[in-house]
Amino acid sequence: CTLVSKPSRREIDLEVKFLGFEVEDKFIVGYGLDYDQKYRHLPFIGEIGL
Repeated sequence: CTLVSKPSRREIDLEVKFLGFEVEDKFIVGYGLDYDQKYRHLPFIGEIGL
């Protein structure tokens, strides 16, 4: 089970049975996901450019 899946980053073959959504190899923030202790408080999940 995972909320966000990045298949291109997997190092082993793993079947995810319960999936929120798939994303490309981007840096995402929000809902507890942060970058440098920032953005984790956002009420949505979004992509930031680095």
